Amino acid sequence: MATVKVTNKPKKVKAIRQVSQGCAYIQATYNNTIVTVTDQNGNTLAWSSAGACGFRGPKKATPYAASMIVKTIADKVKETGLRELAVFVRGVGSGRDSAVRALNANGFTVTSIKDMTPLPHNGCRSSRARRI
Repeated sequence: MATVKVTNKPKKVKAIRQVSQGCAYIQATYNNTIVTVTDQNGNTLAWSSAGACGFRGPKKATPYAASMIVKTIADKVKETGLRELAVFVRGVGSGRDSAVRALNANGFTVTSIKDMTPLPHNGCRSSRARRI
């Protein structure tokens, strides 16, 4: 029978920064919803996605999944004291509106909402005309 040696190493204590204002970036596609919360400088405080919350397949792009994502993020950044968020939304998925509503419902004050969805100015060159 093999013996296993257990060592009790001291865990590293991570300093928790106190942040009152931050930014929330919501990327809502047809397949997934990803939410990232940063401080004013852009340093990531917490992030989550529908796949990380346990949703699979078409359920990842639902409004319910977006609200659960925001709930997990609210639990992660609770210690930092984050209260005010500027929200930047990107994409056309169904979770974009419900993610913003869930941020407001989970105790965050939404100061501004900006749509950052990329729009083509002129797009790619179209393909040649088809000859029949």
